[in-house]
Amino acid sequence: MNNDIKKGEIIIYKSTKGPEIQVKLEKETVWLTQKQVAFLFNVNVPAISKHIRNIFKDGELNKNSTISKMEIVQKEGNRFIKRNIEFFNLDLIISIGYRVNSQRATQFRIWATKTLKQHLLKGYTINEKRLLETKEKFNELQNTIKFLQEKSQTGLLQNQAGEILNLLSGYTKTLSILSQYDQGDVLIPQGKKVKTKLQYKTCKEIIDELRRELINKKEAGDLFGSERNKSFEGIIKGLYQTFSGKELYKTIEEKASHLLYLTIKDHPFSDGNKRIASFLFIYFLDKNYYLYRETGERKINDNALVALALLIAVSNPKEKDVMIKIIMNLLK
Repeated sequence: MNNDIKKGEIIIYKSTKGPEIQVKLEKETVWLTQKQVAFLFNVNVPAISKHIRNIFKDGELNKNSTISKMEIVQKEGNRFIKRNIEFFNLDLIISIGYRVNSQRATQFRIWATKTLKQHLLKGYTINEKRLLETKEKFNELQNTIKFLQEKSQTGLLQNQAGEILNLLSGYTKTLSILSQYDQGDVLIPQGKKVKTKLQYKTCKEIIDELRRELINKKEAGDLFGSERNKSFEGIIKGLYQTFSGKELYKTIEEKASHLLYLTIKDHPFSDGNKRIASFLFIYFLDKNYYLYRETGERKINDNALVALALLIAVSNPKEKDVMIKIIMNLLK
């Protein structure tokens, strides 16, 4: 038997008294075509088809998890043609083998198990550095999910439980992104640069207009949007603060997240902090063409924004970094 694992995930199976077959190694298992299985067990193709039907009929295995269509290039005459061919995984191959040729099935299973072990160990060694690099990010995401789950149980947020779950669902999407990142398939997206700068004077005009509308609707009082001190101006200017000539918050996500969090948490207004923060958050994203996804869907809808604002309100100030990261990831 040849146990040499070559790049390209095509390996050669050669038993002492059996056929030599090219075996495809993918998704942590081995794959053979129906024709290869028939050749391996020295039976005709119709016999293999019959056994496969019986295996699925008896409920021994699930078709969806044991058969996969893969594109291969075949030489037909003088041409090379791409075709989608059905491949059977190791579980199905062994089940067929035990029905038609148990001795060869046992030989193949032993070889395949040993080969897969070598492949997985080799793959772990290659990816160990990448896994260590992303371990911290993975732990951070897990801690964030735990944080959201805990906050969803607080009294103030009981009526927002559904939206908290939506936030949680949206945030866990980053776990699948991280999984792809681990495999080298996709990079965590970088933040977008700001196109429109938020000015304190503009914000005051927006807040004044919002107050007039809400008062007319009898949804706010005279104290709505009334500044308690100069802290709100400091929040706006702080979004663009620099260190050694470079902005501390370089991206739209960073600026928007800090705008929402600080306006809620620092209570710069006598009344309406959450509503003002949410309105300015939406305004800032819209002005920077970052409010909607490519599908036309809002990145954070109104109900989710209410839940997010309440999460910030009830969070411990020590949890600031966690909250900022939650908002940033929801915007990506």
